[in-house]
Amino acid sequence: MLAKRIIPCLDVKDGRVVKGVNFENLRDAGDPVELAALYDREGADELVFLDISASAEGRATMVEVVKQTAGEIAIPFTVGGGISHVDDMKRILRAGADKIGINTAAVLQPQLITEGARRFGSQCIVVAVDAKYNEAWGEWEVYTHGGRKPTGLRALAWVKEAEQRGAGEILLTSMDADGTKDGFDLPLTKAVSEALTIPVIASGGAGTEAHFYDVFTEAKADAALAATIFHYKEISVPDLKKDLKSRGVEVR
Repeated sequence: MLAKRIIPCLDVKDGRVVKGVNFENLRDAGDPVELAALYDREGADELVFLDISASAEGRATMVEVVKQTAGEIAIPFTVGGGISHVDDMKRILRAGADKIGINTAAVLQPQLITEGARRFGSQCIVVAVDAKYNEAWGEWEVYTHGGRKPTGLRALAWVKEAEQRGAGEILLTSMDADGTKDGFDLPLTKAVSEALTIPVIASGGAGTEAHFYDVFTEAKADAALAATIFHYKEISVPDLKKDLKSRGVEVR
């Protein structure tokens, strides 16, 4: 079995790391370059850097911050936000990212997944999916533009299409759980993990070390991402890994 990965997430707006609840009420959490360097030293397996206002504001990701961050870390680094063309991917990879995260643009032009995978390899393409439970459907719906726009797309159908088009990984965020600290969305994560053969990164809702154990063992996630608990020093990456190891979960 592959070791489970622990991934801090840096949601960046106007050059600062921010965090909210259910995608709203954002508060400052620090400098992205400093936080990235800290997580690298602490033993995080990867980092995700999301320019959360880029798609909504229709502008490109901040290449300079990506360059500075990449210069401070040795672990793999995924960058997303405002990436809507293969040329954007190329620019971000040149700035030092290892993988590209696409969300809104992938929904609006699914061929971007195919083109990115063909050009840079599937391992480079992470399709981020923001999903919210739709009571009328009894299933999850995909949202875009930083969780602002419902798409009418069913999440399970969309992740399968993303895999078929060449995505190497799915970054799955539960909008219902995001920032609540009540635990990852286990039904959503399990449904997506069982539908795919590519890795699934669970995101949204981490509040305790036990929540990571649950999402790895019950929901079969390959990696777990969190922001609030790491940024505000509620749980450290080394302590979390020690706890998971003691419970029999293989971590790096």
